[in-house]
Amino acid sequence: MIYDIRLQIGCAYPSAVADARHLLYARPRNDSGQRVLASTVVVSPDPDEHHHEHDFFGNPVEDVAFRRPHGELAVEMRARVRVDRAPVDLAATPTADAVADAVITWRGSDALSPIHFLGRSRRIVPASDITAYAASSLDEAPQAGSGVLALARRIQDEFAYEPGATDVRTGVAEAFARRRGVCQDFAHVMVAGLRGAGIPAAYVSGFLRTEPPPGQPRLEGADSMHAWAAAWLGPDAGWVGFDPTNGVAVEQGHIIVAMGRDYDDVAPVAGVVVTAGHQQTSHAVDVVPLDDANAASD
Repeated sequence: MIYDIRLQIGCAYPSAVADARHLLYARPRNDSGQRVLASTVVVSPDPDEHHHEHDFFGNPVEDVAFRRPHGELAVEMRARVRVDRAPVDLAATPTADAVADAVITWRGSDALSPIHFLGRSRRIVPASDITAYAASSLDEAPQAGSGVLALARRIQDEFAYEPGATDVRTGVAEAFARRRGVCQDFAHVMVAGLRGAGIPAAYVSGFLRTEPPPGQPRLEGADSMHAWAAAWLGPDAGWVGFDPTNGVAVEQGHIIVAMGRDYDDVAPVAGVVVTAGHQQTSHAVDVVPLDDANAASD
């Protein structure tokens, strides 16, 4: 499947920003079952510096700096991506105990080595209640893959999707206690639980293809960025994505932008600004299958 994707991010400041530097995680990755056919990132106002780089985990990132006063920031990313991600046979994965044993002896230290995704990170800290929650799903499954999928489905069933119940600063312990939030919260809970149970887990940001209600047109800009988890299921299966918001394993409709230890590694806009007051942010996403894009242009 080929998708045309557009991401628009806006930041409006209460007073002029005199100086700023940002890292922008907006372009899709060019691996993990997907190929970027074309991509552009346009930043307004024109930055004084703009470098296209890759971070330690192999994520594409824009490094931009401004040294002139500006009252707002606008970022637009456009990409065409081919997704050809074969489903993983979860029944063929090792047991959870075997995965935990394998990572203990793992010696690789490359960007996506499981050893980077097992311990604490800025937003993920050990929590016995979250570990027990995840372990109960893993213990009931004969294989790690089916156990992780069961955990994703359990989060979908037992947590309420409620925008506004949390914000970007909400910690994983609070989100777990509330049993409500958004995709970022559910992904953090899943990552924390898996790591506590000895399964390496990564936080993934990206885009999700959504369908409008039957008989209704696709609304431009109605989507948003999405988040899910990826679990390392041993050297043969490797990294496999699981979406706890929707209770599914990741396949063709998910487009990966970045993988990290938690949200802080892959925030769409990170950095430092010199200003005062609270900024207003907005973003809109379109994920359009190429057939739909061709039909719209006819």
